[in-house]
Amino acid sequence: MNTVANILVALVAVLQALFLYIEMFLWTTPRIRARFGMTEAYAEQSRVLAANQGLYNGFLSAGLVWSLIAESGGFALKTFFLGCVLVAGLYGGATAKRSILFIQALPAAVALAAVLIAR
Repeated sequence: MNTVANILVALVAVLQALFLYIEMFLWTTPRIRARFGMTEAYAEQSRVLAANQGLYNGFLSAGLVWSLIAESGGFALKTFFLGCVLVAGLYGGATAKRSILFIQALPAAVALAAVLIAR
């Protein structure tokens, strides 16, 4: 069961890294603007803010990767960083876009449950 939990943690880490890439490097591209319903002007205005948000997602991804390779404290690291991703997803889903609940919060909740069960 620990293997399943680790695979789910890795999946959440990859998602967070993907969010970093989108928010830091693709934010103003036509495809991403269309996906988020942004005008070119709005994407340019919010570019720095999105990059900052992407950087935070990168830190969450790095923490999850750390939790997978840590020789000690992996459980605490996993629960902490998955909890952070879950809270970020819940907040984003409540304040920005409901789909964030399914794209960010749900995978984190499932991974967190698997980590807790595997304990």
